[in-house]
Amino acid sequence: MPTHAVTDDTFDAEVRNSDIPVVVDFWAEWCGPCKQIGPALEELSDEYEGKVKIVKVNVDDNPNTPAQMGVRGIPALFLFKDGQVVSNKIGAAPKAALKGWIEESV
Repeated sequence: MPTHAVTDDTFDAEVRNSDIPVVVDFWAEWCGPCKQIGPALEELSDEYEGKVKIVKVNVDDNPNTPAQMGVRGIPALFLFKDGQVVSNKIGAAPKAALKGWIEESV
């Protein structure tokens, strides 16, 4: 299952109310490091299908949620479990590091 876009309006339904853990990628089209990790997140989304959902929030189009979460730099990754943030990671990382972070957090 590929990653999918979440908006300010759908954030609670898609993330906070999810019955499985959710990785949220706060990103922007102009962000080079965001583009670097995009393919790895797509692959991980397929690998974790049904176990962990990976979604993307474009900070330019949806400024409210990043502001509420205190996002100051992107890419910013937040892992939600049972509606709460259990871990976060700022900056680009290789796929193996992202997978390790997800594994230790869920």
